[in-house]
Amino acid sequence: MEASAQPAKTAYEYFTVGNQAFKENLERSIAAMSELNAYSKKNLEAVIASATAAAKGVETVGARAMAFSKKSIEGQIAAAKALASAKSIQEAVELQTGFAKNAFETYVAEVNEISEITSASVKEALSPINERVTAMVERVQAPR
Repeated sequence: MEASAQPAKTAYEYFTVGNQAFKENLERSIAAMSELNAYSKKNLEAVIASATAAAKGVETVGARAMAFSKKSIEGQIAAAKALASAKSIQEAVELQTGFAKNAFETYVAEVNEISEITSASVKEALSPINERVTAMVERVQAPR
């Protein structure tokens, strides 16, 4: 009778070992899914922060462009009035030259300012994404 008890004990041991291995693998899978979920959440937060920063940059550049356009139109109206009141052709040429020079300098300064704003906005928008990429690279290289 003892011979038949031995196979039952072995079957029970295999079942116990198999059950333990299944439990450990399930726990590792749940831990991996939790970690993946945490990474995904942080990635989503980074995308939202990036999109928010980009939208803010676009809004700032748009507001700047509108203000510049308004100021430019006001300057053109003032220049037209000044030209209309010129007493001579020489005075009209001087007024037009002064206006053109001022308009060009103002335009170049505005373009430079908008370029700086755009550059800063792009950096700010990409920062959260770069942080997530860096974190992922560090995570992938950590076991090595």
